[in-house]
Amino acid sequence: MIRIKKDWEIEKMKRAGSIVADVLKLMNDLIKPGVDTKTLDDRAEEIITKSGAIPAFKGYSFLGAPYPFPGSICVSINDEIVHGIPDPKRILAEGDIVSIDVGACFDGYFGDAACTYPVGKVSLERARLLEVTKESLYLAINTAKDGNTLGDVGYAVEHYVTLHGYGLVRDYAGHGIGKHLHEAPQVPNFGRQGDGITLKRGFTIAIEPMVIAGKNEKVVVADNGWTVVTADHSDAAHFEHTVLITEEGGAILTPWE
Repeated sequence: MIRIKKDWEIEKMKRAGSIVADVLKLMNDLIKPGVDTKTLDDRAEEIITKSGAIPAFKGYSFLGAPYPFPGSICVSINDEIVHGIPDPKRILAEGDIVSIDVGACFDGYFGDAACTYPVGKVSLERARLLEVTKESLYLAINTAKDGNTLGDVGYAVEHYVTLHGYGLVRDYAGHGIGKHLHEAPQVPNFGRQGDGITLKRGFTIAIEPMVIAGKNEKVVVADNGWTVVTADHSDAAHFEHTVLITEEGGAILTPWE
């Protein structure tokens, strides 16, 4: 069941979203060559808890995972798509790209967002991957308006990404969000215009394109049981916003820029 959120619920989600955005803004300042990913996780958790929220990912479990997720953020580097585990031994290097995915729960309501950052100076190929993935997110957000369908949103991502010669992660998707981190509906990054459920004013969803530099769209789960990587080890990028469906399009609840 997909719930239309009441105004007071949306206000709580805005607060959760602003905390998530604060984390991603800080990551923009912290991410540089020589920083370890556990340090990023520690600073993220500090912001979340000091803001009166709870890290949404820490201790999260899902079917098939070997143990609860140990970090407050997911930190995924280069060919890692999502669910990278923070580790003091993982050091960011010049030229890497690193995706930070963060969720927070404030007074029972969730916000969720992600951004992929360059580490120092990156190659033109990696910079272009980030640019296209980010742009596909905003195209989807603009399409996420009352009366359009989930197929319209997925098509906006797929059409733009494939037009630029990239592949899409099709095994993972965006999702509804609100009183739970993951709610109905699933929000795929592909689709046909006019297909799927019709979006209504007051729905809240997380839209999150995950784009692969190569055209091989196969993915695998690493030995740690969590981290999803590209099968051919090509680069991947991930951008996400939590949005509220309105008549004009998706209103961003996680304004990290």
